[in-house]
Order: sequence, then structure tokens, then C-alpha cells
Amino acid sequence: MLYDKISKDMISAMKEKDKDTLSTLRLLKSAIDLYLINNKMDRHETTDEVVIEVVSKQVKTHKESIEEFKKGNRQDLVDGLNKEIELLSKYLPEQLSEEEIRNEIDKVFDKIKPTSIKDMGAIMKELTPIFKGKADMKLVNTIVKEKLN
Repeated sequence: MLYDKISKDMISAMKEKDKDTLSTLRLLKSAIDLYLINNKMDRHETTDEVVIEVVSKQVKTHKESIEEFKKGNRQDLVDGLNKEIELLSKYLPEQLSEEEIRNEIDKVFDKIKPTSIKDMGAIMKELTPIFKGKADMKLVNTIVKEKLN
């Protein structure tokens, strides 16, 4: 289970005195615990899906922050967040390539047969469970819009 793996990795980071890893994992564990509290779940109900959802949100937030830090010429902060993203990505399923994403989108297009941009909601509703945690939804959204136009 991913939650247990994160706990074990935290203990290893403590023993190795790896402050950066420890800090990142503590924040991740806190985010997972907060998610459980907000959704009125017990720690024993922590599934890999919950962990993947929280990690995905953390990575997305970090990527958005990187864009802002680049605008502010703060390369030091960009580098730090990139390290954190690399660490967090270990707890995500393998990410799909753009080609694999396009193939899945084509399958959904064949199924739904969209006629205009108005069908975007139905397409995304179908794609979200397929790509959850496995692909950057911003990229998926861009490819779908590109195909619809």
C-alpha cells in the first residue's frame, strides 16, 4: 500500500538525515491526512487511489508554482520544486506518453462521436477515470480541444 510505503520512506529519510526528502514526505502525509479528515474517512480507509489523487494534486500545484516562479526569475525555487515533483512522482503510476494519450482519446471520440465543442463535457467525463493519476489532464484537455476544432 502506498501510504505505508510513504511512512517507511519517511523513516528512512530520518535515519539518513535527508532533510529535503523528509520535509516533502511530511507535507505529503499531512495532505493525505487532511484529505481523509475532509472526506470523513478513517486512516484504515486509505487506499492507493486516495494517495494517488492527493499526490497528483500536489504535483499539479507544484507545476503551477514553477510557472509563477519562472516569471519572477526565482530559479532556486524552481529547482527545489522540481526535486519535490521528482520525489512525489515515485508514488504515482507510470505516466502515459502523448501517443498513448492520443490513442485513448481517439477511442473515446469513436465511441461518443462528438460534433462540436459542446460535447467537451461528455468527452472529459469519459476520459477522466481513464487518465486519473496517469496523465496531465491539462495536456488531455488541450489535445481534446485541438481535435474538436
